[in-house]
Amino acid sequence: MLHLGGWTRKSQRISFQGCALQLFFYHFLGCTECFLYTVMALDRYVAICHPLRYTVIMNIRVCSILATGTWVGGLVHAVMLTSLTFQLPYCGSNEVDYYFCDVPAVLPLACEDTSVAQRVGFTNVGLLAFTCLFLIFVSYICIGVSISKIRSAEGRHRAFSTCSAHLAAILCAYGPVIIIYLQQNPSPLFGATIQIFNNLVTPMLNPLIYSLRNQDVKSALRHIFAKRSFAVENK
Repeated sequence: MLHLGGWTRKSQRISFQGCALQLFFYHFLGCTECFLYTVMALDRYVAICHPLRYTVIMNIRVCSILATGTWVGGLVHAVMLTSLTFQLPYCGSNEVDYYFCDVPAVLPLACEDTSVAQRVGFTNVGLLAFTCLFLIFVSYICIGVSISKIRSAEGRHRAFSTCSAHLAAILCAYGPVIIIYLQQNPSPLFGATIQIFNNLVTPMLNPLIYSLRNQDVKSALRHIFAKRSFAVENK
């Protein structure tokens, strides 16, 4: 059994297999999300740079392939990372100084030298994150060039509003990943703080980020803030 919850007074136990499953699903869903953000950037590139050909390029077959690819890619990544981490022998301390099983917290418990596993994991996660981020960056460079060619201010505003929610979600998703996994000697306390933000705050922000494109939500928020400001002025 492994002991989790180094940050709380009451330890929580999890089996070795449960710890492996926890790490697997965390990276499976996280990697799938990274691929999904990249596909969304491609979708916005086609919508803004090739609007007349959008339905031809992003047809049902292409969308199905991209959607399937995100899940298959996330599965392959998670299997590789989980097998790399848990094929090592663990015979020493069984206390994970973290609030869930993750690679930076589990590897230090191994009995053998983990330098190779750390380098491979570092390269795997880092290369994946930077490749997806690079593709998103290239997509938005092309989008920015296309937006700059739009003559009307209203057209530029509409094109930018199409991308604003996606950009905000990318910052919330990739920021913690880059901060945590690209450290050679990660601090457990700092990593846990960033992970709490990534696992709790970001999912709560996503519905708000994407719903701000809805005109009804915008009108409701303006109405609420207008009422509050009016009440403050009356006081």
